[in-house]
Amino acid sequence: MLKTKRIYLDNNATTQTDPRVLESMLPYFTELYANANSPHLEGLSVKDTVDSATWEVADLIGAKENEIIWTSGSTEALNLAIKGLSIPAGKKIITFSTEHKAVLDTCGFLETQGVNVEYLAVNSDGTINMESFQNSATEETFLVIAMMSNNETGTLHDIRKISKIAHSRGAILLCDTTQSVGKIPIDVSDLGIDMLTISAHKFYGPKGVGALYVSNQSKIELAGQIHGGGQQRDMRSGTLNVPGIIGLGKACEIAKTDMQKDEARITLLRDHLEKELLKIEGSFINGSVASRIYNTSNICFPGVWSEQLIISLGNISVSSGSACSSVTSKPSHVLKALGSSDEDALSSIRFSLGRFTTSEEIDFAIKKVTELVHQLRA
Repeated sequence: MLKTKRIYLDNNATTQTDPRVLESMLPYFTELYANANSPHLEGLSVKDTVDSATWEVADLIGAKENEIIWTSGSTEALNLAIKGLSIPAGKKIITFSTEHKAVLDTCGFLETQGVNVEYLAVNSDGTINMESFQNSATEETFLVIAMMSNNETGTLHDIRKISKIAHSRGAILLCDTTQSVGKIPIDVSDLGIDMLTISAHKFYGPKGVGALYVSNQSKIELAGQIHGGGQQRDMRSGTLNVPGIIGLGKACEIAKTDMQKDEARITLLRDHLEKELLKIEGSFINGSVASRIYNTSNICFPGVWSEQLIISLGNISVSSGSACSSVTSKPSHVLKALGSSDEDALSSIRFSLGRFTTSEEIDFAIKKVTELVHQLRA
C-alpha cells in the first residue's frame, strides 16, 4: 500500500544505490579487499580494477584517465580545486550567488586569506546574466566557478558560453556538475571545462566517493590538501576507497546506457507532477522552466510553511532546499538570490525524481500534497 510505503522524491539530496552498483562493489569488501597500492599480486589485481573504474568515469565526461583524482565527493573536490590553486596577487575569483555552499563557504574562507572574490547576482529565473558576467570578467579574473545545474531549482547554465568568456580573459573554469553527471551528456572538451566535480551518490552510486577532473591541456597546478603517503601523484594522499571507486565506475557505466531512457521517463513524471500541483491556487515554480534539468521541480505554495508540509507528508520524502542546509529554518539562499521573499522561500518545496520513481508514487504524492496544502491553509 502506498499509504505506508516510503515514497522518495528527494533524489537531489541523494539517490538509492542501484542494485547493479551494489553487486559490483560487494566482492571488494570480502574477497578482493587488498590495498590498491600494495605491490603484491592481489594488490595489482585490485589496482587493475580501479584503473578500469577510472576509465569509466573519464569516458562518461570525455576525459583521460590521468585527469581524474579520486575524492570523498564533490565537497572535497571543490575544496581541492579552489584551495589548491595559487591565486596570484591582484587576481580574483568570480562565482555566482546561487552556487552550492561548498563553493560559497570555501570562497568565503579564501577571502579571509586576502583573496578577492566577486559574487555575481543572477536573473530572476536563476539563469546567469551573461552581460553582467562579461563586464565583470576582466583580465584580473583568475578563476570562474559555475555549477551546471542548480541543486535546488534545477536551473541549467550555459557552460559553453561561460567558458568562452572565462577563457577569453585567460581564466580557469571550474564547473560543479554534481547534479548533472550521469543525468545529462557532458563532454569537457566540447564545453571547455578545465575542472569538474563528481559525487557518486547523486546518480545511484555509493556515498563517500567522488572525483575531481583536472584538464591536462589547461596545465593547472594544484597543491594537494591532504598529505601523507603521496597517493594520486601527491594530489590526495590516503588509501583509496576501492569499493566506492568500483561503485562509481559502475554508476558511470550504467549512466551511459540508461541516461536517455531515464530522461524520457522522468521528464514525463515531473511534468505530470507539476501540471497537477500547479492547479493549487497561487502555486508557482521557482527558477527557469525553459532551462533546467529534467528531474527537478521547486514549487512555492504561498501560505504554507514548507517545514509543516514536509512533516505532514510523513512517508513522502521531499525537501525545502539543499541537503547541506535543510537542517536550518532559514530561507534558501538560492531562492533569495532569485528575488523571493522570506515568506515565499519558506513556503517552497523541492521535488527531485529519480530512476526508481514510479507513476503510482507520483499520483499518490499529488493527491497527498494537494490535500495537505488545503488543510494547512485552512
